[in-house]
Amino acid sequence: MTKIDLSKYTLDVTEGVFTLKNVNTTIGFVRFNDLGEVEYVFVNPMFRKKGVAKKLLQLVKEKTGKKLILQEPISPLGSKLLKSIEKWI
Repeated sequence: MTKIDLSKYTLDVTEGVFTLKNVNTTIGFVRFNDLGEVEYVFVNPMFRKKGVAKKLLQLVKEKTGKKLILQEPISPLGSKLLKSIEKWI
């Protein structure tokens, strides 16, 4: 797995949404609330397996200061992500 250098991208922060993008496309985004409930995580297929979703979720945890709660339904990819971050959510 190649880690992505997030310093090469722009992070847009709006109320309840973090969006990571470059000049050409959206790399990924996460939608959440102040309780730490994560409604949706998306990573562009070209940028998957590079730590983007984990980084976005870390940003949510830092912003909310809460234990993350991933809302149902959780996709098969989401289940794999959840298993990989169980220690720190």
